This record gives sequence, C-alpha cells and structure tokens, in this order.
Amino acid sequence: MDERLYDLIFICRPATPEEEIDKIIATLQQVTAERGGRVEKTEKWGTRKLAYRVSKNHEGYFVYLLLHSTQGEMMKELERRLKVSDAVIKFQTIRIDEELKRQQKLTKRRERRASRRPRKPVAAAPGPAPASVPPAVEPPAAAS
Repeated sequence: MDERLYDLIFICRPATPEEEIDKIIATLQQVTAERGGRVEKTEKWGTRKLAYRVSKNHEGYFVYLLLHSTQGEMMKELERRLKVSDAVIKFQTIRIDEELKRQQKLTKRRERRASRRPRKPVAAAPGPAPASVPPAVEPPAAAS
C-alpha cells in the first residue's frame, strides 16, 4: 500500500501545563506506532495569539506533527483522541502527499514542454540605428 504523509497541527488551551501537552504528544506517538505509522517530526511552537476567539481563548499553545501512515484508520483514531481531549481546543490534519504529487506532475509537464519546444535564438541587443537614406525631396512645382 502507498505511504501517505500528513501534517497535524493542534492547539491547546494556553493554561495547559507542559507535562499535559507532552502526555498528549506521547499518546499520539504511541497510537501512530501501534497502527504502523511513524512520527517524523514534532515541533512545539509555543503560545501564540489566535486570529479569532476559540472556546473563549484568545491565545493557544501550538504543536505540529509530521506523520507517515499506510492506513487511513490511524488518522481517524488520532483525530478522535484529539476531539475527546479537554486541553485541545482546535486541530487540523492535512494530507500533504497529494500536493507533493501534484507539484511533481506539474514540474514533469513543464520539463516535457521545454524539451519539445526549440530554444529561440537570443536576439542581438538593439544597437545604433542604421544610417537611413534621407527621403527624396521633390523640387517645387513651377509656377504657371
């Protein structure tokens, strides 16, 4: 089966103790390992101001996880655990391998087009204008 790549970001209440946040992260890592996935990166972004009020909070403690998984069921279980946690006020999971595939496909398409299209020769820089021939002047018409 194809391995999928996910970004998981969750926000905890600002008053949540550091130990409880570590416990939530450890639980998520354990569930991921049990379901055959792995956590590649864990980052604690700290307390940040929210763009709008969430569950009566103007700030939140942000945590980022980069996950590899072969099962969609693993993500459902992680999201279920985040939903039932009182400390977590918001979370979002994004499947990023689809975006990576799309970018790679676009890059290949551009390379194919570039290889099919012949390169245009670079035009010489415009230099001084060539000496032009003065326009022919007609003699004035004779008066009658």
